[in-house]
Amino acid sequence: MVKVVICGAAGGIGQPLSLLLKQSDLISHLALYDVVNAAGVAADLSHINTKSKVTGHGKESMDEALKNAHTVVIPAGVPRKPGMTRDDLFKINAGIVRDLAEGVVRNCPNAFVLVISNPVNSTVPIVCEVFKKHGIFNPKRVFGISTLDVVRSSRFVSEVNPKIDPATRVTVVGGHSGVTIVPLLSKLPHGFVDSLSKEQLDALTHRIQYGGDEVVKAKDGAGSATLSMAYAGARFTLALLDAVIGGKQGLIESTYVNLDADPQATASFKEKTGLEYFAQDVEFGPEGVSRILPLPTVSAYEQTLLDNAFPELKANISKGVSFITESA
Repeated sequence: MVKVVICGAAGGIGQPLSLLLKQSDLISHLALYDVVNAAGVAADLSHINTKSKVTGHGKESMDEALKNAHTVVIPAGVPRKPGMTRDDLFKINAGIVRDLAEGVVRNCPNAFVLVISNPVNSTVPIVCEVFKKHGIFNPKRVFGISTLDVVRSSRFVSEVNPKIDPATRVTVVGGHSGVTIVPLLSKLPHGFVDSLSKEQLDALTHRIQYGGDEVVKAKDGAGSATLSMAYAGARFTLALLDAVIGGKQGLIESTYVNLDADPQATASFKEKTGLEYFAQDVEFGPEGVSRILPLPTVSAYEQTLLDNAFPELKANISKGVSFITESA
C-alpha cells in the first residue's frame, strides 16, 4: 500500500497536482486533505479509471488523512497576490506548515515529506525543526520542491535558443525565491551563454528568478503560479516514487534540502558558506536522498549570483528555524 497525502488538495496547486498524481500506478491510495472542499475534489477524482483509490478529508480529519502515509506533499497555504513577495507569505504559511508537520509526527513519522508551501527557503527548515523537536528528523526524507525553477529555466532557455530542446534539464541551485535562484546556464550546450550579450544574460536570469511575478501579474489578483507548480510538483513526486518504490536508479532533480542528508559530500560547502540548507542536484534512492551531487564549477557571472544568494538564504533559514525554536 502506497498512500500519498496531498495537504491543501482543494487549492489552486492541490487540485491539478492531485489530478496528475491520480494517473500514477505507483500510488494505491491518494488521500486529499484540506480545510474545505476536499470531499468534493476526492469524489470528482475518484471517477477516474486508474488504480488508486481516492479519499477526501476535511478540517477535523487531518490525522485520518495522514495515518500511515508513505509520502506527504504539502502545497497548503495562501497564494501570492500582486505586490506580495514570498517572504510576505511567511507569517500565514509558517503556522500552516508547522501544524501539518506536527500531524506527520503523530501519524506517519517515517513518511517522505515534500514541501511546496512558500516561502520554501523558510518552510522546509520549519518542518525539519518540528521533526528535530520530536526526535524523528531524517534529512534524507524532507524536500523542498524547487523543481519549478528548473522547469521555467528549461522553457525560457528554449525560447531564447530554439536549438535547445525544452526538455533539456537546467541545473538550478541556491533556493526558491528571487536572488536565491541561481540557474547554471554556463552548463548548457551549443555555446548558449557565449551567444548572449550581458544584457540578454541579465534579462534571462532575472526572468528565471522572478518568473512567478509574471504569472501573478497576468492573473491580475486571481492567483499565482498554480498549474506550472502542480506540474513541477508532480514531476518531482513521481521521480521520487520511481526511485523509492520502483527501484529506478540515476534519477536526479534539483531540490532544497538539509545538507546533512549527505554530510560527506557537503561538509566543505557548509563550512565555507555557513548554510544548513541549499537547493542542489540530488540523486534519489530507497531512503530518499541517495547523494547530493557536487556543485559544478561555475562561471564568474554565476559566482556573483551565488555570492548574492548566500546572505538571503541565511536570513530565510534563520527565520524558519526561529519560528519553531523561539516559540518552544
